[in-house]
Order: sequence, then structure tokens, then C-alpha cells
Amino acid sequence: MSTAQLAERTGVPAGTLRMWESRHGFPAPERLPGGHRRYHPRDVEHVRTVARLREQGLSMAAAVAQVLRSEDPLPSSVFAGLRERHGEVPPAVLAKRAVLRLTHAIEDEYCARASRGLLIASFQHERFYRRAQRRWRELARTTQLAVALADFDRLREPAGAPVEVPIESDQPVAREWTLIIDAPGAQACLAAWEQPAQREPPDGERRFEVLWSFEPAVVRSASEVAVDVVRRSAPGVAERAPAALGHPVAGPVPELRFASALAHRMIGYLAGAFDGGPDTGDGTA
Repeated sequence: MSTAQLAERTGVPAGTLRMWESRHGFPAPERLPGGHRRYHPRDVEHVRTVARLREQGLSMAAAVAQVLRSEDPLPSSVFAGLRERHGEVPPAVLAKRAVLRLTHAIEDEYCARASRGLLIASFQHERFYRRAQRRWRELARTTQLAVALADFDRLREPAGAPVEVPIESDQPVAREWTLIIDAPGAQACLAAWEQPAQREPPDGERRFEVLWSFEPAVVRSASEVAVDVVRRSAPGVAERAPAALGHPVAGPVPELRFASALAHRMIGYLAGAFDGGPDTGDGTA
């Protein structure tokens, strides 16, 4: 279709479409031999989506990036998405009880700050979420959007509580333990997958490979991947995320990267000590 036809179908003026193309490379038309622009039918929905995201407060660059990501296969794992986007974040292997305490520390700090923004967590099984439901109702009170992922039987949106989004048992995220807090002045993410074991260990001894970070850019990546995971089962819920993610994020901050790496190392050493892990061998203790 022509520029005029695209403008008519989307409600975005032709001049605006040409400005978007010039400044952001979006939309990207084909060119006829005479230089005239021609657009694919899918561009109609893409332009409408960008216009809607702009109305919700997203920058043009962020709105275009989100639409272009929608063309890629949706990720099925927050852990895998973070490893792909941020290979510099080191993983650690921790027992379940250590991951639980780390998760509670992040949740408590967020609750103390009473910030807004986006809160997403995956619990593997509904029974794990139900044990923490009272705590999560309190956490959800100050968020713009709170989402819990687990093997729920259906989608629920209870008042004053996280949206309950069901995940299928064959999805990689069903094996994950995820916590993402993306709010003004409060950003942290944790993603862990359970390592397979030859024998079923005691619950507290179950082992997880864990990634976590406090760097805004890494947390925002985790948010974007998690929202895409939510989109698989609840596209309407995922569409509400951009408004909750309206606050900007800073680029890489060397001090925060050092702090995150140091926290990984400290918690790994402490967990190893409590688990009876190997000594460092430096003879100082």
C-alpha cells in the first residue's frame, strides 16, 4: 500500500510516517523503481502499536524496538534470555534455601521503598505461590502491574493482588524461579533454573543456577524478556507492561557492575560455607 493508504488505515499522518522513517528507520517500506514507497499489510498493525505505545508514554525508540522484537520468536525462558543478552553477568549455583533468602531480601527492600513500576515472578508450581500469596499481595499494593507465573489452571486478575498467569509444564519457564523488580529507584532481577539431579534431594537442598543483577540495563532486559514470556499466555496483560515501564533506565554503570559481581562472589562463598562446601585454602580462617 502507499503512504497515503497506510496513513488512512492507521490514523498517523503521512508526514509523521516519513519523519519516523527518516529518524528511526521505521516503518521500512519497499521502494518502487520510481522511488515511491510501498508498505506491507503487517505495517498497519506495527504503526498502530507504536502510536499506542507512544500515547502510553514510551519514547519513540523504545516503542519501535518493542515492535521489532515482536517479529522475533518469543522467548520461553528469562534465564536463557539474560544469558543471551548479558553474558557478562556471572551465574552461581545455590541451594534452594539460599535462593529463597536472596529472593526475600530483594522483596523486602522493594517493599520498604514502596515504589511503583513492574513486578514479575515465576513460581514453578501454584502451591509455591499460594504459600507466598499473602506476602505477594502486600508487594503488589504499590505496583502499577504485578504478575505471578505458575501452573495455574486459568488466568485470574484478583483485586489487590498479582495477575495469575498460567504457564504450561513443557515451557522452559516452568522450571525457572524468577523475580524482577523494575521500578523508579528500585531495580533488581533474579533468574534461576533448577539443575537436574540423579536423585530427588531434600527440598531445601535442591540446586539452582542463578543469575541476578542490580544494573538498570540488565533489569530492563529481564523485564522485556519476562513480558514476552507473559505475552505467550496473556497478551492483554503484556500490553499493560509498557505503562509500568515508563521510567527511563541508565546505561552500563561500572560501579553497579562491580557491586553486582561482588554480591555474586560474596553470596557464593557464604552459601558454600553454610553448605559445607570447599574451603578457599588461603589459611586465614
